[in-house]
Amino acid sequence: MKVHQDINEKLRAFIAAQRMFFVATAAGEGHVNVSPKGMTGTFVVLDPLRVAYLDFHGSGAETIAHLRDNGRITLMFCAFEGPPNIVRLYGTGRVIPVTDPSFGEMLSWFPESPDTHGARSIIDVAVHRVSDSCGYAVPLMSYEGDRDVLLRWGERKDDAALAAYRKLKNSESIDGLPALD
Repeated sequence: MKVHQDINEKLRAFIAAQRMFFVATAAGEGHVNVSPKGMTGTFVVLDPLRVAYLDFHGSGAETIAHLRDNGRITLMFCAFEGPPNIVRLYGTGRVIPVTDPSFGEMLSWFPESPDTHGARSIIDVAVHRVSDSCGYAVPLMSYEGDRDVLLRWGERKDDAALAAYRKLKNSESIDGLPALD
């Protein structure tokens, strides 16, 4: 394993080439959560120690609840194609919900995103540790394309329906921690 001072150009290029990444969070008590993320244009490196991703509606809100609890977050990128490599970004995240007045302005961070209507928040991460490791056991897999199911789901909902969904499914974590208001 190698620890880097920041996200240098080589690491930035590696991160940009990955079609999916994993998000890990945990509250002080309760379950640890790991979520796969993807979709072209939904992850950005803002500067050498800051990244962000669009967080779309889902059946749970563990990441949001955990970040509200303590802010701890780890992002992991694995090479499923090409030379083996794993990059981990450790940091402190903050949630910018769709209801935040600055949310719309911050969407400009994601000029390559195909659609942002179904997004429920932006996760903004201040990175304090960057490392990479071999990834020799990560399998080789071929990328066929992004799934559009989540985007199509969001397109069928207006803002009121999305707000009702957040209230029903995303107001607290599986451990009862507050997530989205």
